Amino acid sequence: MQIKIESTEDFFARGKSVATLADQGNLEAACSIVSFENAEDLARVITAAKIRLFREIRAHPGSISDISKRLNRDRSSVKRDIDVLHAIGLVDMNIKINAGHGIKKEVVVRDPQVLMAL
Repeated sequence: MQIKIESTEDFFARGKSVATLADQGNLEAACSIVSFENAEDLARVITAAKIRLFREIRAHPGSISDISKRLNRDRSSVKRDIDVLHAIGLVDMNIKINAGHGIKKEVVVRDPQVLMAL
């Protein structure tokens, strides 16, 4: 996965290029890209706390409660940050059956390799 800053024009040019390659059958394994128009937008979404959270999830996937305890952070703030990371495609929520106790949501990273290009 890549996180980068690119203009709207570059975003649509990249999309057109990918579509052309797909039409020709030349599209190799797709790489997910999350793009922002400017550094300010990126900084609002990708904060130091979210980077630390992502690294913790990558090292030790688990429930929101478990992750918040390990990071010594309030559960509701961890949940909010996980929702943002999920919305941009960095993490997934896997539902597991917790025998006799219903279900348990486990937070996992979607792609352990993330490249941030500024």
